[in-house]
Amino acid sequence: MKALLEEIRQRLRHGVIQDACAALDGSGDGDSHARTLSFDVSLSRPGFGDASSNVAFLLAGRLKMSPPDIARVISAKYNESNPPGGLVVRSVPHPSGHVNFEADWAQLSEIILSGAGLDTFGDSEIGGGASVTVEHTSVNPNKALHIGHVRNIIIGDTVSRILRKSGHAVRVLNYVDDSGLQVADVVVGFRYLGFSMDPPPGKTFAQYCGDEVYVKTTQRYESDPSLEGLRHGILKEIEDGSTEAAILADVITRRVLADQLQTCWNLSVYYDCLNFESHIIRSGMWDAVFGKLKDMNLVDLDRSGGKNDGCWVIRDAHGAGAGRNEDAGSRGIDDGNDNGGDGDDGDTRAAKKERPPEENRDKVIVRSNGTATYIAKDIPYAAWKLGLVDDPFGYVRYGTEQPGSTTLWQTTLGRSDGAMNFAGERVITVIDSRQSGLQRIVSDLMGRFKSSESAYVHLAYESVTLSSDTARTLGMETDKRQAHMSGRRGLYVDADSVYEALRSKVAAETLKRHPDMGGSDVARISHDISVGTIRYEMIKQDLDKIITFDMERSLSLEGDTASYIQYAGARASRILERAGREPPDAVDFGLLGGEDAEVALIRAIGSFETAVEDAARNLSPKVVARYCHDLAVSFNAFYERSRVLGLGDPGLEDARLYLVRSFRLAVTRALNLVGISAPDVM
Repeated sequence: MKALLEEIRQRLRHGVIQDACAALDGSGDGDSHARTLSFDVSLSRPGFGDASSNVAFLLAGRLKMSPPDIARVISAKYNESNPPGGLVVRSVPHPSGHVNFEADWAQLSEIILSGAGLDTFGDSEIGGGASVTVEHTSVNPNKALHIGHVRNIIIGDTVSRILRKSGHAVRVLNYVDDSGLQVADVVVGFRYLGFSMDPPPGKTFAQYCGDEVYVKTTQRYESDPSLEGLRHGILKEIEDGSTEAAILADVITRRVLADQLQTCWNLSVYYDCLNFESHIIRSGMWDAVFGKLKDMNLVDLDRSGGKNDGCWVIRDAHGAGAGRNEDAGSRGIDDGNDNGGDGDDGDTRAAKKERPPEENRDKVIVRSNGTATYIAKDIPYAAWKLGLVDDPFGYVRYGTEQPGSTTLWQTTLGRSDGAMNFAGERVITVIDSRQSGLQRIVSDLMGRFKSSESAYVHLAYESVTLSSDTARTLGMETDKRQAHMSGRRGLYVDADSVYEALRSKVAAETLKRHPDMGGSDVARISHDISVGTIRYEMIKQDLDKIITFDMERSLSLEGDTASYIQYAGARASRILERAGREPPDAVDFGLLGGEDAEVALIRAIGSFETAVEDAARNLSPKVVARYCHDLAVSFNAFYERSRVLGLGDPGLEDARLYLVRSFRLAVTRALNLVGISAPDVM
């Protein structure tokens, strides 16, 4: 469909507007109007042709005429000069003032349906090869990933895929907070409270650390205040990097991280580089950035005699991060999905409730004792991601091979396997919306450093809850309609448990439908549907909406679910299988379009590139999710109304079979863009 829109746009811009203006007022300003007018050409809603433009409305003020009168002249001039062989049959003025266009569906069908079979189907070049660095996940390495974390992970991964599809050069980072308070908590548990380093049977090390060691250690702080002193002592040792506690912290962090990565890989999420906070702290980047902040007069030394006396502050920091524990040591979103909004994990990447606007809005970045606060770790890391500081790191390959074709690198402060560059012209950081205050400070500073307001983007999202039925199914007690999660209190369900519960349910249903199916096929299908379900539920909503995840509803073959879309693809596969043959490469595309359902399906297939560009411009995974759903709806309407096989008309049968195959290819590619597989059988 983009070819149609572009043809209309070019013809309006280069000839039609000029001719229409000359006919309407004889001023000769048509060339000027055509050059400066920012008009829209878009796919039409029913009753407005196949495409529509608002150009008459925009010319009305300039020409001092009504849009309907202008639309009539523009349509007439378009039709007068419409060359044979174009994609537009005719232009029709609408009484509202819109200029509508009717397409040559024989030509357009051939372009769209043959294009669906190309590997480049849906590709866009709006990115122009610009480099974009996307950071997501960034979960504290002290527990298994829970279902709340998964929204961050899937949003970040899907945005990365969309940006690649739209012509950007994308690097994906995962920030590992291996030196924060939550790691210190786990070290306290292992070192002083007698926890074994071996998890119990049936649990991963990450699950064991989160469910038992972390929760029980933090509970002990309440009954034994002396442990708080040990906690902060451990934190200092970890930051030093050479102590016994630091070595133990590194062992724990690496083991938890390995389990977290397995969870991500199982969900088809991959990275380019792991960045360790301990390396940032010890790299000296903060000193360089702090000097730059002072040189640019972006920070002040407070001499007010008040509570910030002797501190370096960012003045009037928009209330950002107010109320946050300045001793917070963790950048991870760990409990950014606690969802209660109470910020019970003040040392996480989810900010506590912000201070009322009438209170002091200065932000301390260096305390009076010379120690840097939480945000002082974010600022140099942000500058590094934008390539604004010299890269102090070496890079080595991660010890476990990442699935797929992407090599996973990790930062070091020692040896290096090669020179790497993970900086981007633009940075997108995916973090819980409760961190918006602190991220506004970072975005503002980076915009000043780089002289570009859009250089550093905080892509915020709301949290995830579990429906009460799903929470109980997964063993989480609740007496409310929704279950809110908290890592510190042990009130969460890890992502692996959700996946396994879904997989078991899907496997049982698959065997019920296909009792003779082999075990490997059942395993593959149940995996594809389970991963698809989780991923789709995390992106189908607007990012500013809270998600309530319900296992039963998300597996429905009706409504807005991944299963509904995947089932449409499986239906198409079944038609192709029953045909027992591939449609010929050359069919009579003019035979298609006789039924509204055919046109609607072709139009839906052809809208893929437009959806990709819209999603990329707005950093909105929902746009592609919605495209997938609309595509499935269009196919199911076609499936119900239009026979494909046994028509007694070989030409029409070949054309419709070609349409079914094109849909199957399109839905597979569209789902793949959001990390979902399209099984042949369900």
